[in-house]
Amino acid sequence: MNEYIEWGALANVLIVGILVGAGLPALFALGVRILAAPGARNEAGKVSTARLVGAWACFGVVIAAVAGAIYFLASGGH
Repeated sequence: MNEYIEWGALANVLIVGILVGAGLPALFALGVRILAAPGARNEAGKVSTARLVGAWACFGVVIAAVAGAIYFLASGGH
């Protein structure tokens, strides 16, 4: 049965699936948590610049991954 299964390819699919399937939603959730955590806003109701930069960095990685995947699929997926 080993001649029918490419274990290296199976491991690659598993690792990428875990990173993309769980990693990107977790990164998005982290960005939301940074913005909406208790104590995220100061007395004036503003979110600090460091929190905004951190949250938008998380969102930027997610957007870049989605855009890259769409480009990869639109170009033929090879």
